[in-house]
This record gives sequence, structure tokens and C-alpha cells, in this order.
Amino acid sequence: MTMPVEREVSVGQTRERARFVRETADVRRQALIEATARCLAERGVGGTSVRAICAHAGVSSGLLTHYFDGVDALILATYADVGTRVSAALDAAVEAAGGDPRDRLRACLQANFAPPVLDPDLLATWIAFWSLVKSDPAIAAVHAAVYGGVRSQLEALLAAAAPAMTPAQTRVAAISLTALVDGLWLELCLDRTTFTPQEAQAMVADAMERVLGA
Repeated sequence: MTMPVEREVSVGQTRERARFVRETADVRRQALIEATARCLAERGVGGTSVRAICAHAGVSSGLLTHYFDGVDALILATYADVGTRVSAALDAAVEAAGGDPRDRLRACLQANFAPPVLDPDLLATWIAFWSLVKSDPAIAAVHAAVYGGVRSQLEALLAAAAPAMTPAQTRVAAISLTALVDGLWLELCLDRTTFTPQEAQAMVADAMERVLGA
């Protein structure tokens, strides 16, 4: 009568060990991704090497090659991770805005000018990614997916805020607002003496109202 119980305990322990191994692997992969982001911010693409990344992460070079096929694969994973974190911050701002469609659209636009999205270190990381878009097809694909997701989110928010707009109009409006946000975000990260984050938020809110009014 005790044998099934013993086998069940053994199976449970095996599952627990497997879960622990998976969690440990995820933690190590994430540590390497975060170390890569710091290296890109501090050193640019040219200074981001296996040695530099491992020094930041406090691990051996063997661990990096165990989880990733070299620096290029790690930079690719880092771009995707950064894009996911930015998207999560925008999603959180939209949900916190409540149910009014205009408030949700405004919150999405304005969240780009508040932490964690407004971050000089993030700018340095993005610049490193952008420098690879034209030369690395894999990075270009991630770039297209990240920016495509941002535009799709804005199109959906615009459609909810202005149901009379056609899909073609929401597409153009989303591209226009994205370009404005990117330009203001870039300038604000480079130099905060020209205008403040609050002024940037006011500018995108005003542009939103003009788009919806038109």
C-alpha cells in the first residue's frame, strides 16, 4: 500500500526539480539580457562583447554560450525584451486610465514621457539597436514587430476614440502620432533643457485632439 505513495513523492520531487531548473535557466537568461542592455547603453554595439557582457552579469563566458549562440543572438533577444517591457509599460498606462477611449489614447501617448519609458539609458540602447536595423535582417524583423505592435495599439485606441474614422485614417493618424512621440522622446532624452516631459505630454495630447477633431 505504501508503494504508490512513494512513487508519487518521487514524481513530485522530480517535477519540483525540473521546475527549479527551468526557473534558474530563465533567471540566468534574463540576467544576461539585462547585462547586454547595460553594455549597449554604456559601450554601444562595438564595445558589447562576450567578455563585457559576462563581466556585467558576473558569469563565465561559457554560461553565455550555453544559453545563446553568441553576442548577436543575445543582442536580438535583448531588443525583443526591451520592446516587450516598453509595451508592458504602455499597456499598464492604458489600463490605469479607465474606460473612456480618449483617456486611454491620451494615457498611451503620454506614458512615453514618464518612467520607465523615458530613460536616457534606454535611448542609448535603442540607438545601438537602430544602428543594426539596416545591416542585420533579424534585428530588422524585431524592429518591424516592435513598431508594428505600437502602431497597431494606437490604431485600435484611435478607432475606439473616433469610431467615424476609417481604417485608412486611423492608420495614417497612428503613424503621425508615433512619429511625433518618437521625435519628442528622442530630443527629450538627448537634452532636457529645451522642453520638459510635461510639455511633451501636453504636445502629444494637443496633437491627439487635433487628429480626433479632424
